[in-house]
Amino acid sequence: MDYSLKVNAKRQAGSQHPDRNTQFEYIEAQIQLFLENGWPIISLDAKKKELIGNFKNAGQCWCQEALAVNDHDFESDAIGRAVPYGLYDVNHNRGYVYVGQSADTAEFAVDVAARWWQDFGQHDFPNVSRFLALCDCGGSNGYRLRLWKALLQEQLADPLGLEVTVCHYPTGASKWNPIEHRLFGPISVNWAGKPLRTFETMLAYIQGTTTETGLQVQAFLVEKHYARGIKVADEVMQTLNLERHAICPNWNYTIRPRIASDCT
Repeated sequence: MDYSLKVNAKRQAGSQHPDRNTQFEYIEAQIQLFLENGWPIISLDAKKKELIGNFKNAGQCWCQEALAVNDHDFESDAIGRAVPYGLYDVNHNRGYVYVGQSADTAEFAVDVAARWWQDFGQHDFPNVSRFLALCDCGGSNGYRLRLWKALLQEQLADPLGLEVTVCHYPTGASKWNPIEHRLFGPISVNWAGKPLRTFETMLAYIQGTTTETGLQVQAFLVEKHYARGIKVADEVMQTLNLERHAICPNWNYTIRPRIASDCT
């Protein structure tokens, strides 16, 4: 009678923002503009947090015997909780994952972008003073977060002389962010069914991730502790050199360096 066991299929779209398609078209136009000029495009996002220890990891792996892991995932039994934040270089098909140990915050996200630029970006893109950042609508790099914008100004635009253009994907469209399928997907496949018993093991699986298209990945452990709940006053927001774009201004904006007098 054509019956078989099946799981639920996510096929019905919920309510969508009226500017959803407009934003997708605008993001594509920005990507083409930056690619044509040889300007860097980075895709940013946080990956799912992982307990570090002898815990079950979803998926299957080739082995002669099933790996024995704890029967419960108690955080008290863990070495720590990993907070992987990724940056994907669209131009060169390279991934960079910074594994924190505290919280996924806007400060963490901006630190990752600044560290990438100083260690890799400025060398891979010499004589370039701008980049495009593709982000989700929410999370530590959400379009509503004041701290995200303030730190982009204070840690990237002002000290490094960078012009940072940010485009956020519409609500519910995070799967279209390039980092999801070009970096995070292959990483999950690479460590599927393999317990992440130590931070070093996790970093090794991340760095060992490759694809047929030539993906290269580097991973770093971040020991800095990030505090939650940092507030940004209205007075600080008013000093930002932030220009909102004409199209979907809440989702698209550019932060430029301030003159020296404004930074003191």
